[in-house]
Amino acid sequence: MGDFNQSVILEAIRRSGDGLSRTELVTATGLSAQTVTNITRRLLDEALISEAGRTISGPGKPRTILQLNATSRLSIGVHLDPSVMTFVLLDLAGSIISHRTAKTPANDPRRIIEAMTQSIDSLVADADVSRASIAGVGVATPGPLDAAHGSVIDPPKLHSWHRVPLRDALAEATGFAVTLEKDTTAAAVGELWRGDAPPAGSFLLVYLGTGIGTALVLDGDVVRGSSRNVGEVGHIIVDPAGPMCGCGKRGCVEVVCTPQAIVESAEAAGVFADDRVGSDAESVDERFTELCVRAAGGDTLATEVLERSARHLSVLISGLANMLDVDRIVVGGPFWSRLEQVYLRRLPGLLEAQSATRVVRDLPLSGTVVGDDVAAVGAGCVVLDEVLSPRASALFLDS
Repeated sequence: MGDFNQSVILEAIRRSGDGLSRTELVTATGLSAQTVTNITRRLLDEALISEAGRTISGPGKPRTILQLNATSRLSIGVHLDPSVMTFVLLDLAGSIISHRTAKTPANDPRRIIEAMTQSIDSLVADADVSRASIAGVGVATPGPLDAAHGSVIDPPKLHSWHRVPLRDALAEATGFAVTLEKDTTAAAVGELWRGDAPPAGSFLLVYLGTGIGTALVLDGDVVRGSSRNVGEVGHIIVDPAGPMCGCGKRGCVEVVCTPQAIVESAEAAGVFADDRVGSDAESVDERFTELCVRAAGGDTLATEVLERSARHLSVLISGLANMLDVDRIVVGGPFWSRLEQVYLRRLPGLLEAQSATRVVRDLPLSGTVVGDDVAAVGAGCVVLDEVLSPRASALFLDS
């Protein structure tokens, strides 16, 4: 109970922005004045919070404001994408202290883990911070994952990755505790940690990466599923007349909505010649960028391709939103910024037309507050979240 109450107070101070007095903490948390005094004294001793001056509010003596000491604990977030790896060093507020990227070396797990280790070491050295202040490393990867063993199992775009024990291998190489999380789930945690919306709400996060995935937040908590692989939507059909998928069905998300599928659709429409040397992640990324640039420049064919992809994506989003009855939709991921202009123009109207609850409420859609690095930032926030956020499950007694 003491640990839970401490997390409640830390969360209240963190979310306040400018800090809270002890009296305000009593009101915000519902804890007794004595409990707040005891816990804040301990947090001050541990340097997790600090006193930030006094304020006068109403009668009585001035009140001391308590603020989060954001640099007292740090975390590292890593996003493993088939084409590029992103590394961020975060403070307790989830703000980025240091950032770097590195090309993903082929698909050899050993080389990738070595490259991750080197980049993490460089990230810490460049920031000139104590390794002891780092609570751990969070790694966001494509799914599916074996959460119990910390392994990555045959992700679609990372060939040769069959049950790679990434969590333990990276922990041994870096000396840090490592948490492994799906990229979509990590992105949702990052949105919760960094977002301005009340944490008690619900939202569906749609992740636009090399593949398409989703994550679900209910009552302020990320839903991970029994195997921690919630959000695998690649084989939901969004276009029954679409191309054949490797699963044997037509028009799955995997072959209609992903960047590679959109590029292939653009080639078929004659936006540019089908002269790509390969379908590797880097080649697809380059051509996808070219497609979005053409659309932004007024190219009619390029715009039509992107608008068609928005219609297909709306089928997925509306189906999930109708089933889950969430408060809002958040879209993000490394490809979001290139699609944002077209998708924000087209998706809201498409979703309203397909909404089962449009007669009683709106379904807002917005881009992530975190930006393109939402998975890496989210991975770092997963570490902070596990260490600091209040969880009712912490109150359960072991049987």
